[in-house]
Amino acid sequence: MDMEVHGIWIDALRLIVTLLLVVKSAQTLEMTADKIPFLVAVNGSTVLLPCKYSSCIGIENLYFRWQFNDNGTMQTVCDGTIPSEGVVPKVKMYKDRFDFVGMNKENNISILLWNITFEDAGQYTCFGRNPKEYNKNHSAVYELIVVSELSVVDNTLTIIIASAVGGAVALLMGYMLLKNFTLFVLSKLEEKNKECLVTSSGIDNTENGLSGSKVDSKPKPAKQK
Repeated sequence: MDMEVHGIWIDALRLIVTLLLVVKSAQTLEMTADKIPFLVAVNGSTVLLPCKYSSCIGIENLYFRWQFNDNGTMQTVCDGTIPSEGVVPKVKMYKDRFDFVGMNKENNISILLWNITFEDAGQYTCFGRNPKEYNKNHSAVYELIVVSELSVVDNTLTIIIASAVGGAVALLMGYMLLKNFTLFVLSKLEEKNKECLVTSSGIDNTENGLSGSKVDSKPKPAKQK
């Protein structure tokens, strides 16, 4: 009996731990950069470095920070604190040519980089910490690739393949239409030939006095006495 009670207590504790883990995972803060975590941009252009945060239970004094990995040395680009949802954060910028454009709209804490150079290429980390989740923190990494010019993709082969496939499809459709039209004409000709055969057969029978032919129904004249 004691063993059964002990087993029940163990199962109950396991269930409680599982529930706590589920609740904790549901409350976890998450920072996301973008669906595609990298960007190829031309030297001298302006780029947006995206970042959003999410939390199932909301935020309270959420601290965030953008950092740039400069050959292994993490340099802070900007940081700030968001008191609660919908409140515009006070952001402090540490590097030139960067602007904070998130304004906490739709949990957005993105930054803008003006007139990029080749030295700006590298990894940018968006970090967040939420005290409401016992200082749970999370990071998202975004890669910036700077090039002198964007490469032009040669679509000649693609156009040739598409033209060939389109021509083959058109030819097949033309063949199917011609085939169906030919079968239709042949069926009509066959029906007409059958009608002609039936008609001609009736005419022949009439001329030869066969069954179904016309018979002279006039009575023969009586003999004179």
